[in-house]
Amino acid sequence: MTGPARRLGLVHTVPALAPVFHDLILDAAGQLDVAVELIHLTDPWLLHAAMSAGVTPDVLVRLDSHVAHLRSQGAAGILVTCSSLGEATEEIPAAHSGTPVIRIDQAMADHAVELAGDNGRIAVLATVDSTIGPTVRLLRRSGTQAGMAMSIETETLTAAGQARAAGDDQRHDALVVQAAVRWAVPERADVVVLAQASMAHLADEVADAGRVAVVSSPRLAVGRLLARRHV
Repeated sequence: MTGPARRLGLVHTVPALAPVFHDLILDAAGQLDVAVELIHLTDPWLLHAAMSAGVTPDVLVRLDSHVAHLRSQGAAGILVTCSSLGEATEEIPAAHSGTPVIRIDQAMADHAVELAGDNGRIAVLATVDSTIGPTVRLLRRSGTQAGMAMSIETETLTAAGQARAAGDDQRHDALVVQAAVRWAVPERADVVVLAQASMAHLADEVADAGRVAVVSSPRLAVGRLLARRHV
């Protein structure tokens, strides 16, 4: 790899996602022949707070403090990996404008809109309600920016979320795949969005079983992070 290592920061709310993103970034950086050094910061409270009371001022202040810390450690780019905090990520004060702070789902939304096309139908699936609203608003914004109209339907897979919270990942995965395959047919949708990073490992399985495009956020977000000129 050429050049000095580029330091990148990641803010997680799910501890299990830190090694997932670590490997994704190292793999993508290796393909680009770019050396990177990663700093992971994990704070489950942010997600718990967003799920129970929404993105409150306390959530914004705490997320901002994490971004400030990573920037102070030399991070040239920061990725917030929680979809429930997408809109909060965009509210990070201008004081951090010298460091790109990227929301996990922006690249996913842009890609979903592109795949769906004008007047396309997008199905959004999540296991917690706190992800649905931000994802739908983001998709509509991406559609507007692309000059495309679309219809969006959503489903919250509460039982899958409960299974994951209880540590039953096998049941979580089975419930997500079962629901997603129901949506992944041309009669219902043109694109299925697995709105949380914790669902992304199931995208290929759903795509193989269904008949429409299936998108998730991690790889697309990592690609956007590494593509930023500042990074």
